[in-house]
Amino acid sequence: MAMREIITLGHPTLRQKARKVTKFGPELKQLIDDMIETMRAAPGVGLAAPQVNVSERVIVVELPADEEAELPAELYAYVNPEIVKVSRDTEPGEEGCLSIPGYIGDVDRHVEVLVRGQDAFGKPQRIKAQDYLARIFQHEIDHLEGVLFIDRADPATIHKLTPEEAATATGEAAEAAALMPRAEMPAS
Repeated sequence: MAMREIITLGHPTLRQKARKVTKFGPELKQLIDDMIETMRAAPGVGLAAPQVNVSERVIVVELPADEEAELPAELYAYVNPEIVKVSRDTEPGEEGCLSIPGYIGDVDRHVEVLVRGQDAFGKPQRIKAQDYLARIFQHEIDHLEGVLFIDRADPATIHKLTPEEAATATGEAAEAAALMPRAEMPAS
């Protein structure tokens, strides 16, 4: 496995629609392994291939462990993922992004999604994701369409994390805090 550089806002790959994966095998498996290592080191809860400058439809998602409920972390890797069904219900939630370090905003997301795709070897897989896991899948699949959380966020809620907010951030907001920039966010 190898760490890959996470590209940031302003890089053209982030705004491109990613290509469908047609070749499965060791190279794709290596990309997925590298993405998992990169996501965990960032640290993050999800990563899409365009964020490591690979314009292919690949995402990795890791729901953190829930120590209170004694549930382990859940790791997912999806190739050519697509959302095939969504709940009517949505709810706002705070999001950040490893490609827009130091910024957060509130995004309305479906509380439940049905996602289908393939694994690293082309085998079909599907998941019915709810709540926070559903939010992560939606966020990462948006990346494959060239859509960033700032495109969906309520503009009034997008802001740079203060040092105090960064110190207490959780979930995707913690992702944003992990790589807080010294400069202001560039225009998208």
